[in-house]
Amino acid sequence: MSICGLLVNGTTGEGLSLNVQERKQLAEEWLCQGKDKLDHVIIHVGALSLAESQELARHAAAVGATGIAVLAPFFFKPTNKDELIAFLQKVASEAPAVPFYYYHIPPLTAVKIRVEELLDGITEQIPTFRGVKFSDTDLLDLAQCINKNEREQFTFLYGVDEQLLSALAIGADGAVGSTYNYLGQKNNLMLQAFAKPDLALARKYQFLTGEFLNFVTKLGFGVAQTKAVMTFVSGIPMGPPRLPLVDASEEFIIKAKAKLESIVWPDSD
Repeated sequence: MSICGLLVNGTTGEGLSLNVQERKQLAEEWLCQGKDKLDHVIIHVGALSLAESQELARHAAAVGATGIAVLAPFFFKPTNKDELIAFLQKVASEAPAVPFYYYHIPPLTAVKIRVEELLDGITEQIPTFRGVKFSDTDLLDLAQCINKNEREQFTFLYGVDEQLLSALAIGADGAVGSTYNYLGQKNNLMLQAFAKPDLALARKYQFLTGEFLNFVTKLGFGVAQTKAVMTFVSGIPMGPPRLPLVDASEEFIIKAKAKLESIVWPDSD
């Protein structure tokens, strides 16, 4: 596995803070820039408004997305599997030829319907269903999903970066996360070590990634701070976040940069 695709208009991309036209423009630009370079460009089309989500799904299909993803509505929330699937089905049906992924992120949506339960018979209602972006620490739920659905060949992409190695060990197919925007090379090396398998080396990479994330989390680490790290690592200005988020402080940037530079990675010994 390596970095071979991306998810557009997700959490780090502040997709839910953008209007519909902005989300369309970003989807189009990423599909243009990723042509012949990326294997997968999955467009997140989730919204609180079903009509907006359907509009974004139709647009993603029209401009050639390789997949669409939808998170659960998080103001008026579904309270059970059937309500959630009904919403997802209404969106998926607007892009009937595009692979569909459920974006499971209960820490932000507070929708805690277990994915294991959700997957039972889901292809009967959503024929295009292909997998889950699983952004939760409940590895028991993820393991049960993988164990029970091998014959369906669903794809499980893990979204809690500091626990990726644990997810890989129980069968996750890959990952989608913000950390890979600035530590992508290091995580590729971890994936290579895991595949050999050289678990001791893979653990070193995971522990060092966790060391950085643990440090910045104590300082207050969210989307705005992630954008700041991406900026000083890449040299590409990521711009300010949208309100109610505010820019990372200079103190945070100085401390985070110093911490990242202090880490001695196995490949640099």
